[in-house]
Amino acid sequence: MKRKINQGLLTTRLKSLQIKWGLLKRIRQGLCLLLCAWLLFNVITLISASSKSTSAFFVMGGSIQREVHVAQLAKQYPDIPILISKGSQDPCIVNIFQEKGVNLQNTWLERCANSTFENFYYSLPILQSWGVHKVKLITSPTHLPRALWMGQIILGAHGIWVEPEIVKERGIPGNYESWFKTGLDLGRSFVWAGLSYFIQPKCSDVGSLADVDMTVWQRQKFRCEYRPKG
Repeated sequence: MKRKINQGLLTTRLKSLQIKWGLLKRIRQGLCLLLCAWLLFNVITLISASSKSTSAFFVMGGSIQREVHVAQLAKQYPDIPILISKGSQDPCIVNIFQEKGVNLQNTWLERCANSTFENFYYSLPILQSWGVHKVKLITSPTHLPRALWMGQIILGAHGIWVEPEIVKERGIPGNYESWFKTGLDLGRSFVWAGLSYFIQPKCSDVGSLADVDMTVWQRQKFRCEYRPKG
C-alpha cells in the first residue's frame, strides 16, 4: 500500500516538473522571439539612420585638437548641434570657437564623465532628447577601436548610427589602449546597452557654451592645453 502511495506521489511530482519545464521552455522561446524581433527592428532602424544626414557632432573629451576640429565643422554646418563630453576647460573651448567665428549657442558641454564609458553613459540621454538618429563621433586614432565600438554598441542599441570622424593628435597621446581595457569596456557596454532602456542617468552639470562666464574664469587665470600651429 505504501509502495503504491509513493509511486503515485512520484508520478505526480514528475508530471508537475514536466509542466513547469514545458512552461519554462515556452517562456524561453517567447523571449528568444522577442529578442530576434527587437534585433531585426533595430537593424532596420540603423540602416535607415545611416542614410540620413548627420543629426549631431559628438566630441569625446581628451584632446583639444578634437575641439578645434569640431569648431571648423561648426563653421561649415552651423545648424548641427554639438555635444562635447568632458572636454577641455570651458574658457579654452570658448576661445577656440570665437577664434573660428562660430556661434556658441548650438554647442553643449557635458561635464560629468570621467571615462570613455561615462562619455556614452551620460551623453546617450542628451542625444535622445535631441531626437538624434546619426552622430559624427569625433575622436582620435589613439582612442580606437575602443571608443567607436562602444558607441556602436550603446548608441546603436537605441537606433543611433555612429560615424567616426578621426582627428589626428599632435604631441604625446594622453591615453594608451590595451586589449584588456577594450574587452572590459565592451563588456560593460553590452550590459549597459540593455540596462539603458530602463535607467536614464542625468548629468547634473550640462550647459551651453554660450553661458560660460569668461569673467569668472579670467579671475582664476586658467591655462589651456598647448595647440601646435599649422
